[in-house]
Amino acid sequence: MSVAVAGPDGALRCPWALSAGPTGEYVVYHDTEWGRPVHGDDALYERLCLEAFQSGLSWITILRRREGFRKAFASFEIAAVAEFGPADAERLLADEGIIRNRAKIEATLANAKVLAGWEPGELDTLIWSHAPEDPGPAPRSTAGVPAVTPGSVALAKALKKAGIRFVGPTTAYALMQACGLVNDHLADCASRDPA
Repeated sequence: MSVAVAGPDGALRCPWALSAGPTGEYVVYHDTEWGRPVHGDDALYERLCLEAFQSGLSWITILRRREGFRKAFASFEIAAVAEFGPADAERLLADEGIIRNRAKIEATLANAKVLAGWEPGELDTLIWSHAPEDPGPAPRSTAGVPAVTPGSVALAKALKKAGIRFVGPTTAYALMQACGLVNDHLADCASRDPA
């Protein structure tokens, strides 16, 4: 079982935070973003897109290309991406700064077109309506962190019903973790309850 481990600063962290090196991008992401509440349609659209691009890959691959994704997808502003057309899709397929997967790119563009028709705050409301009322106990080890929950199954189903593509229960749960709907920092992790 993987439990919280000490980084070079002595702080205990979830073990995955140190898997790319003790001072790498994972440490910063873990300490400052992962598990912290994210609100706002554009911010949640970015996380939804990045989690979809991560499917089948390691998160560090996405994290290291995040700025490339932001540049390629107009900072994930839903209204701007909704205006992308076939020429933009071809441009994105040639962009070495992102993951060049046709299905994922097409889903990102299609999702923006769907979301552009929603009322402001509607994506935020839909996603956050799936935050569990009772978070349960903090996991003591990574063995206690699920990949899918009934809540993530329900969120994926709600997003798909609304026309959002490339989001299954595992991707939905990763989104819930990343955006703070659930707090899966291990019980002994210093980022579980940051000061």
